[in-house]
Amino acid sequence: MSTAHLDAVAAESAGLSAKQARILRYLRENAADRTYFKSRLIADDLDLSAKEVGANMSAVVDAATDIDVEKWGYSSGTTWMVTT
Repeated sequence: MSTAHLDAVAAESAGLSAKQARILRYLRENAADRTYFKSRLIADDLDLSAKEVGANMSAVVDAATDIDVEKWGYSSGTTWMVTT
């Protein structure tokens, strides 16, 4: 099954858009290796803009049940703290 299809299934079940599901999947996949994520770096990895990431994070935060996502800092862009 393709990742695009998995994103669509996850989005539908959690009430997320496909873009929000991609962001959530990205955070889940990388949370074990890193704790802090800058919006612009998430955007670079997902071929989005930092503004798109920021605009979708509130829905991602609400849908994330297996990870905790907290807005952490604002210097040179928003940073998110993600813990499992």
